[in-house]
Amino acid sequence: QVQLVESGGGSVQAGGSLKLSCSYSEYPGTRPYMGWFRQAPGKQREGVAIISPGGLNTYYADSVKGRFTISRDNAKKTLYLQMNSLNPEDTAMYYCVTAPESPYLYSDYDVFNHLRTSSGSWGQGIQVTVSS
Repeated sequence: QVQLVESGGGSVQAGGSLKLSCSYSEYPGTRPYMGWFRQAPGKQREGVAIISPGGLNTYYADSVKGRFTISRDNAKKTLYLQMNSLNPEDTAMYYCVTAPESPYLYSDYDVFNHLRTSSGSWGQGIQVTVSS
């Protein structure tokens, strides 16, 4: 399992910004898909944003499109999530996730489902709280 360590969370007022980072240990095999999931109290865990192994393709939940940007620096072994225009509905525990590359990902749904269900690694999570 890859060790994932999230940082950058905290509390912010609505309309503010935060940038999450996820550093990871050496990944055995080919470079993985990476992404961010979140879970609010009483709600199911949901995919937020995913980035392909080479960084060319990104996928976003409809609720964050235009506000969040996912990126990765493979040389630094770090994944990022820039979150702008935050609102109270973004309040949740955010998790960094990896999943192996797969040739069977034909849609955004496939990508999110792959990270949700594969035998990849999950970080411990970091809290983001947005107050109104």
